[in-house]
Amino acid sequence: MRLDTLLAQSSISRKDMKQALQRKAILVDNIPAQRLSQNVDTGLQQIRLDNQIIVAPAHKYFMLNKPRGWVSANSDTNKKTVLELISPKDFNEKLYCIGRLDRDTAGLLLITDNGPLGFQLLHPQYHVNKTYYVEVNGFLDEQAIFEFQKGVRFLDGTLCKPAQLRIHSATFDFSSASVTISEGKFHQVKKMFLSVGVKVTYLKRTQFGEFHLDNSLQEGQYRPLNPEELKKIKNYLEKNR
Repeated sequence: MRLDTLLAQSSISRKDMKQALQRKAILVDNIPAQRLSQNVDTGLQQIRLDNQIIVAPAHKYFMLNKPRGWVSANSDTNKKTVLELISPKDFNEKLYCIGRLDRDTAGLLLITDNGPLGFQLLHPQYHVNKTYYVEVNGFLDEQAIFEFQKGVRFLDGTLCKPAQLRIHSATFDFSSASVTISEGKFHQVKKMFLSVGVKVTYLKRTQFGEFHLDNSLQEGQYRPLNPEELKKIKNYLEKNR
């Protein structure tokens, strides 16, 4: 949550917050806070104001292997949402998906109740890489690799940033590959492959930034982030303080 939101929950006035910030009396892991809008988590960091520890419930962080047919939304009147896969003991109304996957796309989703974290991870200035395993209905060759490295241009003129394509197998009517992109245009991966003459028949996200899909998770299963993954979350918080 934002630092000012945390302090406000402790009944600290906006005026007192600003004064404390100016005199470097707000410490995040013993480092003076830079701004009141920075994202913090008392479960991962120690927050102090004038040597008093600020206490609040820690945020929740989950990794989910999204199944096809479910939508990456908090609610939908007609379709099953991934948050319905979260058990009642783990669920709260503030949970949301960091980044969306199409209904027919499977794979890695991060779910949290830390509101600003999604902005940090998805904002274009941070260039968070996303890797997908892809199956298509045709032949992929070195020319496709070159086109992806150059930056695919869609029929409407939209130019994608350079992407990395690694071909696993290729036959006349079936190819498998992995593709890594650093942006998130609408249906981008599907459109990129259409631009080189093949149609995606299966799509699964395997990596999001520094997070890799846990292969032990079956589709529809989730788990809390492990200590090593939580360190990565903390690094994001500190990098953008």
